[in-house]
Amino acid sequence: MYDLIVIGSGPGGYVAAIRAAQLGLKTAIIEKYPTLGGTCLNVGCIPSKALLDSSEHYHNAAHSFKTHGIDLKDLKVNFKQMISRKRDVVKQNVDGIQYLMKKNKIDVHQGLGVFKDKNTVVIQKEGDKKEEISGKNIIIATGSKPANLPFINLDKERIITSTEALELKEVPKHLVIIGGGIIGLELGSVYARLGAKVSVVEFMDGIIPTMDKTMGKELQKSLKKLGIEFYLKHKVTGVVRKGKEVTVTAQNSEDKEVTIKGDYVLVSIGRRPYTEGLNAEAAGVKINDKGQIEVDEHLKTSVDHIYAIGDVVKGTMLAHKAEEEGVFVAEQLAGQKPHINYLLIPGVVYTWPEVASVGYTEEQLKEKGKKYKTGKFPFMASGRARASGDTDGLVKVLADAETDEILGVHMIGPRTADMIAEAVVAMEYRASAEDIARMSHAHPTYTEVFREACLAATDNRALHV
Repeated sequence: MYDLIVIGSGPGGYVAAIRAAQLGLKTAIIEKYPTLGGTCLNVGCIPSKALLDSSEHYHNAAHSFKTHGIDLKDLKVNFKQMISRKRDVVKQNVDGIQYLMKKNKIDVHQGLGVFKDKNTVVIQKEGDKKEEISGKNIIIATGSKPANLPFINLDKERIITSTEALELKEVPKHLVIIGGGIIGLELGSVYARLGAKVSVVEFMDGIIPTMDKTMGKELQKSLKKLGIEFYLKHKVTGVVRKGKEVTVTAQNSEDKEVTIKGDYVLVSIGRRPYTEGLNAEAAGVKINDKGQIEVDEHLKTSVDHIYAIGDVVKGTMLAHKAEEEGVFVAEQLAGQKPHINYLLIPGVVYTWPEVASVGYTEEQLKEKGKKYKTGKFPFMASGRARASGDTDGLVKVLADAETDEILGVHMIGPRTADMIAEAVVAMEYRASAEDIARMSHAHPTYTEVFREACLAATDNRALHV
């Protein structure tokens, strides 16, 4: 009998298992795929960042090296090597998780975890082999899969999801992306940099629609420089493949039909919770009509000792959100009293420029009727950004009109994925915009832009504009 069984080895699952083992719980983890790490490490965060970095190197070599005094001859894309490097990066990461399981004496069971009852999980292995294990507590961390529209036939060759987009054999001539969210834009950036024509079809009136609208507008401007074209307020009505050509039809805001033809179509309209084969009902675990496992504020399901975390429950589908929840449950089981502030889980888009955000958007503050003030500062006015040639973007700070407490920070620019951490720390400690403005920031650095935005929010005191 284990103290804890974790079903799923993505960032939520494996982190929960490690923390539980650190706290002295006898722990097992079940993974249906041959490698650990879930979507994030195998077909999500890690491989996409590997391709984003490779394609950015190529793009810079082709477009900005000359400015830096670096002359190249016969530059070309070795796409096969890019994919090979991506696979190596993935392998190193998943091997690292395997090592952590051994280090923390966590039993790894390979196979599909299926509930037999509320304490017993059957592990279905290859062929007809089965194994049963029992646990005092169980965490469901089965993650998510790419969502699809009911009329689209995903053939996974020309009409693909993000999973297949990471393993293409060639750079598309014309990649049509359905969905202007984070995953589609990141992968669109990869292929646009490598020479593909990229068209984004988005139902809403702006890209990255869940983030602050200023970020979407600024990112669209930058991505247009890559040659990416946008069809906003377009409702996709059909996707048809004939040989190597795929035709996307959509209705625009005037109800006129628009046709876009490409050689690949990437369906990137979000992700859906994945519980197929789990047999959750055998344990008495309730799943809502959105496919999410229902949990309370302690991430406990309808069954007292069964918990669920990550993409399979409500909230943003982010690896680091799942990790926080994994630690949260493990520490509860050990008798501790942890907490998670969901408002302060940052979101990042790994395009270039990067987009990063934490706290309330301006639209949310308006909706709440909250009185706030805004401070903005452009990277164009940053000495460090000018030196590196990364002058697109800005930092936007939203602060309480009366107390000056920082309510939201939204960044688009170089290395904002890393810069956002300062904003998270500030907001965890309920800092004011003036607190950040009065802290010394090394010069020249990108983070000075955050300080200047805070100065701008504090009586419009920015120094360098």
